[in-house]
Amino acid sequence: MIFDLQMIKSFYDGLPLIISKIKKDLGRPLTLSEKILYSHLYAKGNYHPLKRGIDYVEFAPDRVAMQDATAQMALLQFIMAGKNQSAVPTSVHCDHLIMAKDGSAADLNTANVTNKEVYDFLSTICDKYDIGFWKPGAGIIHQIVLENYAFPGGMMIGTDSHTVNAGGLGMIAIGVGGADAVDVMSGMGWELKFPNLIGVKLTGRLNGWAAAKDIILKVAGILTVKGGTGCIIEYFGEGAESLSCTGKATICNMGAEVGATCSIFGYDEAMSKCLVSTGRKEVADMAGNIKQHLTADPEVYANPEKYFNQLIEINLSKLEPYINGPFTPDLATPISKMKEVAEKNGWPTKIEYGLIGSCTNSSYEDLSRAASIARDAITKKLMAKSGFTITPGSEQIRSIAVRDGFINTFERIGGKLFANACGPCIGQWDREGADKKQVNTVIHSFNRNFAKRTDGNPNTHAFVASPEIVTALAIAGDLTFNPLTDTLTNSEGEEVKLNEPKGFELPPQGFGNINSGFQNPAKDKSNISIKIDPNSERLQALEPFRKWDGKDYTGMPLLIKAKGKCTTDHISMAGVWLKYRGHLDNISNNYMIGAVNSFNDQTNSILNQISGKYEAVPHVARYYKESGLGSVVVGEENFGEGSSREHAAMEPRFLNVKAVLVKSFARIHETNLKKQGVLALTFSNKDDYNKIQEGDRLDITGLANFSEGNQLKIVLNHSDGKQDNILVNHTYNESQIEWFKAGSALNLIREASEKR
Repeated sequence: MIFDLQMIKSFYDGLPLIISKIKKDLGRPLTLSEKILYSHLYAKGNYHPLKRGIDYVEFAPDRVAMQDATAQMALLQFIMAGKNQSAVPTSVHCDHLIMAKDGSAADLNTANVTNKEVYDFLSTICDKYDIGFWKPGAGIIHQIVLENYAFPGGMMIGTDSHTVNAGGLGMIAIGVGGADAVDVMSGMGWELKFPNLIGVKLTGRLNGWAAAKDIILKVAGILTVKGGTGCIIEYFGEGAESLSCTGKATICNMGAEVGATCSIFGYDEAMSKCLVSTGRKEVADMAGNIKQHLTADPEVYANPEKYFNQLIEINLSKLEPYINGPFTPDLATPISKMKEVAEKNGWPTKIEYGLIGSCTNSSYEDLSRAASIARDAITKKLMAKSGFTITPGSEQIRSIAVRDGFINTFERIGGKLFANACGPCIGQWDREGADKKQVNTVIHSFNRNFAKRTDGNPNTHAFVASPEIVTALAIAGDLTFNPLTDTLTNSEGEEVKLNEPKGFELPPQGFGNINSGFQNPAKDKSNISIKIDPNSERLQALEPFRKWDGKDYTGMPLLIKAKGKCTTDHISMAGVWLKYRGHLDNISNNYMIGAVNSFNDQTNSILNQISGKYEAVPHVARYYKESGLGSVVVGEENFGEGSSREHAAMEPRFLNVKAVLVKSFARIHETNLKKQGVLALTFSNKDDYNKIQEGDRLDITGLANFSEGNQLKIVLNHSDGKQDNILVNHTYNESQIEWFKAGSALNLIREASEKR
């Protein structure tokens, strides 16, 4: 089954003429990113130059994808929008709520029981609004999209930060919050600041132990977790063409870890082969007929420094494997240096677990290369010294991994198969003993490794590497083992060396036909009703947020001044909290509980200015709200990096947090705050962060004249009676200011629907 075939055909038929007009109007060659961006403008026909990093632009994405944890709140908002169906093709994927514990079958059975209420809600609402529904066990959203929906030259948004995975098939795919998804599903334009462009030129060819994962691990080390903010990363060169489609997807997937809007590769033979092998030969043929429009113009790649804001060059022939971490995905260490670096930093080197798979690295190629190492270990009488788990990305991948013997091979060295779901990658891992908070090390092929991310233990040192390296190090049980140079002692006391990994880009026997787990929307919608139990702890109908009352915000107590890294995991944790993703009141009890209070270096312990006691952040926020007070959150750099979860913006809005004031924002979180009516502000002078005192009451003045490009003033009323006045910046444009005045962007959508 080919999804959206007519839509793709129509797009491809019209693309040559559109690209010709864009190039004529702009008067210059185009990057691939520009071709896709300009061809997806919401307002068609007038292709004037857009200023990168400055102009806000409305786009018309081809489709929307949502995973079950974010879909709940997004669809609850869509109900409020008052529409009869989604304006663009949309899908929902049940991948986040399955807890990894006892193994694939048992964990899936448990999930179907414990999450029945949520799954029934999602299934029913998908039927009602003509949305495709992928059942629990079908696979992870990004792998399913790559196997079924992604197409070269298209544009999609998804309510998960790793939507960017689809760039591996030449698609601009961007992670957003649920409110953005509601805009597109409601037929409106989707707004984005026109991105800057980073070009990455790849030369040479990967060899030996090096994998596509090592490219993005190296790039993360170069750019850091915020170096890609506001940018699209476009990969090109002979090295790019030598990579498999799924290898490209891995690189694009982890572009989220450097803050990139998305990443992309031009259409090539590897993408064509992937489309054909996954049953989409017609799409491959159509793309092949216009392939010159699905990559940058030749002049761009011949002189990339003229067309990209930043240029990076990597010689793949000289690239060695990397291990990134712990606690941040941009701490990049070449494997040859790990022994030295680990010893210098005092990292625990005994590996307790090696985990492979997830949306980042669960392709057939990944598993086949990892399995070749496991097979070699068996012949050399080696077993894994660490715990070892495998998380397939989809039922399609799992079934052929079983068919071709990979899973059996992994099990023979001590491996354990988890369900086709996110599992440990997002903290959905019921790891025995994690509650004891022991200092330990795990290594995985996932994308993120923030503290508590994998198993809830803040002392777990999580490292990121390719599946090949993870498998080898799990066999060795030692973080300092280098399979390129080191030997291991087998069960007979012999010194043996692991062979280099070997694998297959695509399954030689094909993917075959399997029960994918897809549910088509119901044709008869007459008896479909969306019921939400008012006593449910999992689901709660939404109420519109109040409009701005036209007055300045005054006398607001500081809620928390967060210190250091504050990701969306710190702001709104996943793990056990995932079960409340459809219940705004209940999930608000996790607001900022992972953030470090700068005044006492503790988490979830802040001063209640009224009671004088140190209490939990959500409790204090509710106390202020019930007392009729708004409050303010203060933070440092790249605030809200990580997952796209809009709960991190809806929770403060629900708890009457009026403003979030930081040194800098991650893109998605800033947008999410704006959409929900929370003021997203940045220090004009970053040193003013140090002026914020624990007992401060803050006034935000000048809101009556709130306008694009103009600063706002904040008065810091200190507890000793003194004051400081500071200026703060914002990136609101006129339409976003209307979101603030209306109380949320959704309020405007609903009002427009009611007038029709």
